[in-house]
Amino acid sequence: MQNLTASVPHRLGRAEAKRRIQDGLGQLRRQYGTWLHDLRESWQGDRMDFTASALGQSFTGNLTVDDTAVHVEVALPWILDMLVDPIRQQIQQHGQKLLGRVG
Repeated sequence: MQNLTASVPHRLGRAEAKRRIQDGLGQLRRQYGTWLHDLRESWQGDRMDFTASALGQSFTGNLTVDDTAVHVEVALPWILDMLVDPIRQQIQQHGQKLLGRVG
């Protein structure tokens, strides 16, 4: 398995960033529902653990919200290794839309 990591900076503060992420999960399910299945998330404080499947492959990950950034880590099965860069780019682009651009 390859770990994909990404960080999305924000200026919202921890609570607002977390709220936007929680609200954005429904949008994520609608937008990517044709290939992203069984997305399940569990929050403990400012950390969300998740599992999902795509292209017939299951994966796990987590995101952590801090005062200035959201950090995402996903453990991808080897068969999805070739998609690491495009997935990272999508996480960062959608994260910026959700949390607002910084810089």
